[in-house]
Amino acid sequence: MNNLTMLTDLYQLTMLYGYFKNKKTERNSVFTMFFRDAPGLNYAVMAGNEQFLDYIRDLRFTEEDLKYLDSLNQFDRDFLDYLRTFRFTGNIDMVKEGSIIFPGEPIVRVEAPLAQAQLIETTLLTLVGHQSLIATKAHRVCLAAEGGKVMEFGLRRAQGPDAGVLGARAAVIGGCSSTSNVLAGQMFGIPVSGTHAHSWVMSFDTELDAFRAYAQAFPNNALLLVDTYDTLRSGVPNAIKVFKELREQGHKPLGIRLDSGDLAYLSIMARKMLDEAGFPEVIIVASNDLDETIIRDLKLQGAKIDLWGVGTKLITSFDRAAFGGVYKMNALETDGKMVPKIKLSDNPIKVTLPGKQELYRLYTEDGMAAADLVTLYDEKIDESQPLTIFDPVDTWKKMTLTNYKAVKMLSPMVVDGQRVFEKESLKDIRARREKQEATIWHQHLRLINPSAFKVDWSDKLWKLRSDMLHEQGKD
Repeated sequence: MNNLTMLTDLYQLTMLYGYFKNKKTERNSVFTMFFRDAPGLNYAVMAGNEQFLDYIRDLRFTEEDLKYLDSLNQFDRDFLDYLRTFRFTGNIDMVKEGSIIFPGEPIVRVEAPLAQAQLIETTLLTLVGHQSLIATKAHRVCLAAEGGKVMEFGLRRAQGPDAGVLGARAAVIGGCSSTSNVLAGQMFGIPVSGTHAHSWVMSFDTELDAFRAYAQAFPNNALLLVDTYDTLRSGVPNAIKVFKELREQGHKPLGIRLDSGDLAYLSIMARKMLDEAGFPEVIIVASNDLDETIIRDLKLQGAKIDLWGVGTKLITSFDRAAFGGVYKMNALETDGKMVPKIKLSDNPIKVTLPGKQELYRLYTEDGMAAADLVTLYDEKIDESQPLTIFDPVDTWKKMTLTNYKAVKMLSPMVVDGQRVFEKESLKDIRARREKQEATIWHQHLRLINPSAFKVDWSDKLWKLRSDMLHEQGKD
């Protein structure tokens, strides 16, 4: 990935300039990233860490960058000289990629000199927010497929090349088995898959000629698009003819693809035709503006579809345009001490949590996740003692855990400016997602009317926030 230092909002640089002029650049600070609860986003799949860590590694202003900033006539020479040697020297802890995360909890914690922690905000929200959004959408689609494989093929509808490539990566983290995106396949080792378009069929005198030519080119990977003219009267019968010819030649045909029409009815009829012709092993692939809702409905109608090709509505997260990631200050060094900070608002959802925070996932003795608990960093959980947790809003809702395990969710990624977390394969990241998903009760992940997963605060954190609100007259 190219150097993304200049991938920022101007106000980050104007704040840095203000910090510089007020001699605040080196004051230690703590920031956290989280995402807010919203319809259709009651959980998410963490993604994008790898690209953000690459950004941190490469964070530096080039002479070309400084020349451009100088041309804006907003910054003096001393500040530009300061940027010339700018590097990230702080600490970053993140929830690992593939993890299931929930609204309101810290998923990234940054502890660094104020100017450094401030500058990285925009790029962090861009890289982690986008990939987490697409990974979550892909996960919902794959849940609807109920074990059926899902191929991502949204590149042509993606909002730019980066969104297409990184979106394909995120989709695989979320559960997709392959992508049509060749560059993503090359960069990340993702299996690539695809067949032909309608134009291939239309370029031949007959549909049968087109199928035969394609099967000749790919005798062991023949997957034929059967809806160019008439799916059941022409497409499937011609595909069966070619499949019989392939079998006689010692090859195994792969499948057919449906890209229009009543996919439930057509897939049921096509399955019957293929089975009766002696091809029960031939798969049926479906596409055509699919998403989790349509896939769920097709499954309910008994559709006989083995592989789902999902493009536009996955790669663009069609029903939800943005992740809603937030990055806020929690503490700032004052007179040599770290002082908790809180953002207030007339909108309660925008009031933040103060102090340097830690995130734990609490597991019951059967290995299932009971809740997430946000604590202050210096708090310790004694697993030998019962733990009572409560809803931070409806505090009367309480639960006491015994025989539980508390697992830290934030892991060190960068220490003193140096990366300490080794690069992971997508296979390992997917395995983490699958393992964590198995510990989350289904009602928290279901597509319609999910039950909220508990994200509670420790007594100490709840009291700190309440005291700070009271001091500000907002109690």
